[in-house]
Amino acid sequence: MRLIREDRAAAYHVVGLVDDDRLKRHLVIDGCRVLGTGQALAEHARGTGATAVILAIPSAGAELVRRVSDAAEAADLKFLTLPPLREMISRPVRLGDVRDLDIADLLGRRQVDTDVARIADHLSGRRVLITGAGGSIGSELARQVHRFGPASLILLDRDESGLHGVQLSIYGHALLDTPDVVLCDIRDEQALREVFEKHRPEVVFHAAALKHLPMLEQYPDEGWKTNVLGTRNVLQMATEQGVERFVNISTDKAADARSVLGATKRVAERLTSWYAEHHAGTYVSVRFGNVLGSRGSVLHTFREQIARGGPVTVTDPEVTRYFMTIPEACELVVQAAAIGHDGEVLVLDMGEPVKIVDVARRMIAQSGKDVEIVFTGMRPGEKLHEDLFSQAEHRTRSRHPAISVVAVPSLDPAHLPGTRGALAVLRLAPELVEERHARVSLSA
Repeated sequence: MRLIREDRAAAYHVVGLVDDDRLKRHLVIDGCRVLGTGQALAEHARGTGATAVILAIPSAGAELVRRVSDAAEAADLKFLTLPPLREMISRPVRLGDVRDLDIADLLGRRQVDTDVARIADHLSGRRVLITGAGGSIGSELARQVHRFGPASLILLDRDESGLHGVQLSIYGHALLDTPDVVLCDIRDEQALREVFEKHRPEVVFHAAALKHLPMLEQYPDEGWKTNVLGTRNVLQMATEQGVERFVNISTDKAADARSVLGATKRVAERLTSWYAEHHAGTYVSVRFGNVLGSRGSVLHTFREQIARGGPVTVTDPEVTRYFMTIPEACELVVQAAAIGHDGEVLVLDMGEPVKIVDVARRMIAQSGKDVEIVFTGMRPGEKLHEDLFSQAEHRTRSRHPAISVVAVPSLDPAHLPGTRGALAVLRLAPELVEERHARVSLSA
């Protein structure tokens, strides 16, 4: 309110306040009275002639944002909001922070309670290496780790454009001429060994992976080489250099895997478990579902399709997915790295699954365009509903309310078959990535 009052160019004029705290009913701030609760939002708008509503609660979760947004839409009010608290934590609120509603506000906006002191103990003053640092998850992990003051932060990726982007976002420049920005493919064992020998990381976040399910169904060899053999290489280099803490980034598709993506990531979890059993240091995996805003995500696809005038394509009217924003997921990843015990798979609480068609309809409504939705049918390897846990897994709560823990059977890397033999197992009998895999893959 004070920012609006003091800015002569402000596009807003405050005519009243609304608050669900009934004790504030007659509170007056800068000449404006609290009119009542949000349940009567439309009535308050009519009484004051308001044409817009600003949800000025940075800590608001997705449920509250949806409720107020729907009420504003029903009352024909323009809806504006402030970004999540994490985006403004180190600075005061600016009037420019007020913005239109983003679909991420409705799907994945939740506050993460992180134990900053515990995380700092594991990251501050340490040599930290992040594989896949140019990707959506890797780059956000890098930004968050950087805030904890590591002794060095090594950014490793095979995508030079991705490295350019993450260096620019962290340091404000992207000269790509410093040794902490490393162009390397995790499939190249010798090149990877040279990187680890040079930088001697103490903490490793392994985010490098091939992740697009339909693509890996077409090119399973590539998925095996990166997600399995590449992960094995990173694990082996970590043990050779005595890494203290290793975090493997996994996916909900590894639970009851039915796709090449899920199967390869499940094998990566099992390899991580084996290294935890046989080597010093703490080795854990962190499993979560879809992240909003990642490259190639459904939101990017829908936005592009809507901008083109449609149609928006959805596989099935009943398909659901879990969603979380990238910053939320990465906050929990660094938290899991701090609290995880050797060999555990830590599973992030993703909230309630969301119908993809509902996401499409809301985005179309927000655009104001008349765009058709077309159902294309499920693709090979896809599930109608994703699972965060397999049927055989017994989950327990960790020390963090948003993180659960499951155990996975370990897999000796010596039992990994050659590429062709392994892919026959993964494609024809994906359930063999479970404990029986180690006994049958060689004969396969």
